[in-house]
Amino acid sequence: MLYLPYVKSKLVLNEAELGTALFFSALGLLLSIPVVPFLNKKIKEGRSTQVGIVLLTLAFNLPLLAPNYTSLCGSLFLIGVFSGFTDISMNAVVSIIEQRDKQNLMSAAHGFFSLGGFLGAGIGSLIIQQQLSPPFHMLFITGAVLCSNLFLSSHYLKIEDPESPTPKPKYKGIKNITPILGLALVAFIVMLNEGAVEHWSTLFLHETVKLPENQAAYGFVLFSLTMTVGRFLGDGISHKMGAIKTLTYGFAIALLGYVFILNTEAVLSISGFGMLGLGLSVVVPEIIRLAGKNSLLNASEAISTVTGIGYIGFLMGPIILGYIANWTSLTSSYLFLGSTAVLGLGIVLLGIRIKN
Repeated sequence: MLYLPYVKSKLVLNEAELGTALFFSALGLLLSIPVVPFLNKKIKEGRSTQVGIVLLTLAFNLPLLAPNYTSLCGSLFLIGVFSGFTDISMNAVVSIIEQRDKQNLMSAAHGFFSLGGFLGAGIGSLIIQQQLSPPFHMLFITGAVLCSNLFLSSHYLKIEDPESPTPKPKYKGIKNITPILGLALVAFIVMLNEGAVEHWSTLFLHETVKLPENQAAYGFVLFSLTMTVGRFLGDGISHKMGAIKTLTYGFAIALLGYVFILNTEAVLSISGFGMLGLGLSVVVPEIIRLAGKNSLLNASEAISTVTGIGYIGFLMGPIILGYIANWTSLTSSYLFLGSTAVLGLGIVLLGIRIKN
């Protein structure tokens, strides 16, 4: 959130208070995940996506308008709730379209998400330099999002998970739910890596590789850029190679990226973050695609399970790396991340059994 310094200054918060407030956003997201499949079943995935975008867009204005700390925590909690609702509903819509049209679209959909974050951060940073009122800036941006969503929502509003002519089989012990648990664990590992890199890559390059502060963000910038590019290419790769090979090569490239990252030569280390972003870029979209095609749950239920466990990894990654770095070093933290990528590759090769 670009305006965290503004909120911190306005409400006179210290780092601990701000961190606690941000926790409410994560809490809201996690608590929303089990409820989303029920809501999607009631009002259908397309309508859920439209409602989620509207509510999330409106909620983004609240932290900048919060008059006190309690209302800030409440507003961030609502952002978390509506974020989880929107994310799962939107992924379910893409999964349904993929199966209906027999096309691979999930990776490109995530690519647009990454591109939006990349461009939004850059444009937002430029606007901040113009010293516009933060609440006015947010109101303008959310207004534009609302208008564009209401204009485009007719294209997805009526999309819903079709009722299967044969009911989904009931769970019959741990063996039958192994595919979903395997997918969820892979999502956990990849999003743990994403969260950790997002929060710790700059510090790693500054303290371990000894880059100056004004260059230490290059690693994350390259990571974000290659992840965006990789996601736009991912659907074509998946269509030609199949899911298992796509995931295998993705993890292999990510592991090679960690080998480069752990080199103290600046160019090689920065390049490693680019390789890591490229390798991980195809994994989460592919996992969500496979979850939506499973034979045990409908798309919304499966995606909420996999996404929910994945988000836990995203939230835990920065914390785990912080503890490891405090006990040993940042180098050890990145060795740990590399080991989780090895585990992910092993699960793909040995554990996932699902039609693709």
